[in-house]
Amino acid sequence: MFINIQDMKLNYKVDGEGAPIILLHGWGANIQAFSPVHNHLAKHHKVYTLDLPGFGESEEPPKQWGTEEYTDFLHDFIQKLQIENPILMGHSNGGRISIFYAAKYGNVKKVILVDSAGIKPKRKLEYYLKVYTYKAAKQMLKLPGLNRYSDEILSKVKSKMGSTDYKNVSGVMQQTMVKVVNEDLQHLMPSVKVPTLLIFGENDTATPVSDGKLMERLIPDAGLVVLKNAGHFAYLDQLHQFLVIVDKFLEKDREG
Repeated sequence: MFINIQDMKLNYKVDGEGAPIILLHGWGANIQAFSPVHNHLAKHHKVYTLDLPGFGESEEPPKQWGTEEYTDFLHDFIQKLQIENPILMGHSNGGRISIFYAAKYGNVKKVILVDSAGIKPKRKLEYYLKVYTYKAAKQMLKLPGLNRYSDEILSKVKSKMGSTDYKNVSGVMQQTMVKVVNEDLQHLMPSVKVPTLLIFGENDTATPVSDGKLMERLIPDAGLVVLKNAGHFAYLDQLHQFLVIVDKFLEKDREG
């Protein structure tokens, strides 16, 4: 179903009754990514799953956003639907938004972070070579005789150097991706005061277990579970085990 938030069309799904849970997908995903989790939790909770702005069937932001803009958008959604004291579950970039929301607004009951982003990744030499090659090309194309071809050439350079996630989105979302992946939320983590469950896949290379361990130290009431034989989508790689762990964490929050 659709709702208008900040003059943008947002697609979301809601099922079940009980203590509210909001599911926030990762970058490049949509409502479908959390489908088996949504259906399971809806047996005991009122579950909302969102297509975040710029993904699925929701409209794109009007300009480049960072995590704070997504957080404020989520707050407006919660206020408009009068959702009280929700439990937030965020995967990857959705985890980043969950951290920011819990730290800024605080009106959440619990937080579940799944292979969560939020710690600025350490870059390999290859990354910096790509960045500086692009910047050098951009400067060279300012020279007389070359500047008329700059847009075409830079577009080709981006297409060869950018990640799959970067190349598969529009210009506004490319700018948004650059901003959010370079944000480090470690300073906000001590302000997350509610019980927090961290679940990471042992083979996750996008948001490694070392990030989960650091979050566990920084968030006052946090516990980390590492799922074996699981990668960045640990909740899908080990779905049964994931649901057992989440059910235990939410045992006291179930309806009835």
